[in-house]
Amino acid sequence: MKKGKIFVVGFGPGDREHITNRAVVALQESDCIIGYKTYVELIESFVTAKSIVSTGMTEEVSRAQDAVKKAEAGHIVSVISSGDSGVYGMAGLVYEVLIEKGWTEKDGIEVEIVPGISAINSCASLLGAPVMHDSCTISLSDHLTPWTVIEKRIEAAAMADFVIALYNPKSGRRTRQIVEAQNILLKYRSPETPVGLVKSAYRENQNVVLTTLAEMLEHDIGMLTTVIIGNSSTFFYDNKIITPRGYQRKYTLGEEKQSLKPHQRLKKEAEPWALNQETGEAKAGYEQSVKEKQEVSSLDMALKALSMVTKTEIVNPLFVQQAVEDIFEFAVSPGVANKFITPKQMRILAETIGETGTMEYTPDHRFIVKIPTNQPESIVERLKQNDLIVMPVSDVLNVKACDFCYGEKAESIPYAEEIAASLGGLKLPKELHIGFNGCGMACYRAVFDDIGIVYRKKKFDLFIGAKPVGRTAHAAQPVAEGIEPDELLPLLTKIIEEYKQNAHPNERLFKYFKRVKKIQYFNYQDMSSKIEVEPAPCGD
Repeated sequence: MKKGKIFVVGFGPGDREHITNRAVVALQESDCIIGYKTYVELIESFVTAKSIVSTGMTEEVSRAQDAVKKAEAGHIVSVISSGDSGVYGMAGLVYEVLIEKGWTEKDGIEVEIVPGISAINSCASLLGAPVMHDSCTISLSDHLTPWTVIEKRIEAAAMADFVIALYNPKSGRRTRQIVEAQNILLKYRSPETPVGLVKSAYRENQNVVLTTLAEMLEHDIGMLTTVIIGNSSTFFYDNKIITPRGYQRKYTLGEEKQSLKPHQRLKKEAEPWALNQETGEAKAGYEQSVKEKQEVSSLDMALKALSMVTKTEIVNPLFVQQAVEDIFEFAVSPGVANKFITPKQMRILAETIGETGTMEYTPDHRFIVKIPTNQPESIVERLKQNDLIVMPVSDVLNVKACDFCYGEKAESIPYAEEIAASLGGLKLPKELHIGFNGCGMACYRAVFDDIGIVYRKKKFDLFIGAKPVGRTAHAAQPVAEGIEPDELLPLLTKIIEEYKQNAHPNERLFKYFKRVKKIQYFNYQDMSSKIEVEPAPCGD
């Protein structure tokens, strides 16, 4: 079989003038383009591929998996990222997915990372020259990294006087992170520190704001904004932000004749701030004080003495590398048809989550839990021992039965539990909800889930393809009545397997049903109707 190839393409800000020629060639050589839908729209003019797969935000893993699958089948695939694909882009994730499959460069499919202009570079060019000295990038998104780790990185960068570029500073749901970042920075930097806010650099809705560290939150900041914060020497000049490189220390910038000749500029007396090349210590005028040296020496002596007493090596805590733990994200519920959680279960949850984890309650009577840990198995076992159901999150199948009658109409509950045990947690192209009603009242509104099941007269009615949100929202299509109990699970299994095998990444069940027009032997009918909105009386 012909070997495929994966290009991971960084296309820069998104405009034609700032995409590299190599990126354009890679896109045009590809059979398939895979990317976030907004990014796909930005590079449409360069694309000649017959297959384009565009998915939503947070679908990065499915994009990488789909790219690998297609490349293994012999296709040339481009996975696209704005900016540079190796800076908060898709490059690392593609390699991670390949590594999970045992990929090696020698024997596996070919991978080429095509670099692009990262946001820190494109945004800096619009601001002037704010990144002329040592700088760093920090993402404020705690979706994949614990906020406690991000806080430490911000503080370390602030203490070290780096120019800082904040990526993903704020979203509709993440609003506190940028506030906390500002508070940390203000402990180490002047309130007048220059700050640049650049939204959609080199795109149609580009917006550039020059402000200060104290006042930056008074301006609009969102996911498309990059925040660049100057260091202690950064200054404003004529609507620009400039960070000096340090030439003024050795050069007279306004004079053609320099006070120091070329052979003098690298002498020790001309750069008292530099390190002594023999000792590695700062030179006179910049070295540590005697008191500071004594304090470090005293700490080392104390740690050494403690090690001798305890017969265990005690390492200076100032130089211990912090282990980075994975974030374990999962869902917890007291049962498929139960919304009651006991005080003991709440206590176990609280102890398990601790001070570093988070817990979010959802409308379908589940808790979404995020815990930094390298031992997820022990957490799952402990919760299960306390009669809590633990389920994966993201693009999986979820089952929820009605419980508003508190189980009085419990005859159908075993069927719901059987469906959950057999299909719950199954990995799918997109998250899928099965709603289960135990009587014809259908008070749980199962008909507004992807698959709705209603128990009526000891048999089941089946509904498929609800669209619960948006202006064209609609209930699921009724496709069958009077299904015998022993036929329900086999039928659901066939529907789910068909959807899993044939749907596009990130394609909801209702979209798949509408596209293919038939699932099993059920034909699609359009349940949506466009809403005509009357103009306001005032004419606005």
